[in-house]
Amino acid sequence: MKLTPELESCVVHFGEMGSRWGFNRTVGQMLALIVLSDRPLSADEIAAALSVSRGNVSMATKELHSWHLIRTHREPGDRKDYLIANGSIWQLAQQVLSERKKREVDPTLSMLRSQLMELDDEETPPHALRQMREIHDLLELFNHWFDDVQNMKPEHLQALMKLGSGVGKVLEFTDRMRPKGKAL
Repeated sequence: MKLTPELESCVVHFGEMGSRWGFNRTVGQMLALIVLSDRPLSADEIAAALSVSRGNVSMATKELHSWHLIRTHREPGDRKDYLIANGSIWQLAQQVLSERKKREVDPTLSMLRSQLMELDDEETPPHALRQMREIHDLLELFNHWFDDVQNMKPEHLQALMKLGSGVGKVLEFTDRMRPKGKAL
């Protein structure tokens, strides 16, 4: 795949962002290249486009497969494996978020559940106990919200996101209308 300067800039940027999303530069660049391509790409084409080794492409392919962001495609009569994005942009974004949740939020929530069950309320400083419970409750709420969002159709999710701060304004309005002391 021949990269124009604009596409190359985009691919390089995604490589830099990859480290912030939980994977390395080559993996981010490779994902961008695959997503931006209008056809399946072979490992040799990817290596040439990114100026990286074939081994580096192979390792990045394994990482992208483990994140469920790409899939292998076979061309009739060709023995090569070709790589394509595993869904739409929305599906890929949801998959990245899902993997981040699985790798970061779930272990933290599991550790907090375990610690809160084993804690001796008499020996644990009250402030630390309150903070741990608050972190736990926040992560539980996030998990329930995330599950709801993951099950939404992309067009419904887009509509929800477009509402943005409008939802906050509606909630503020209902707070003003609600009698004092009554929670939502």
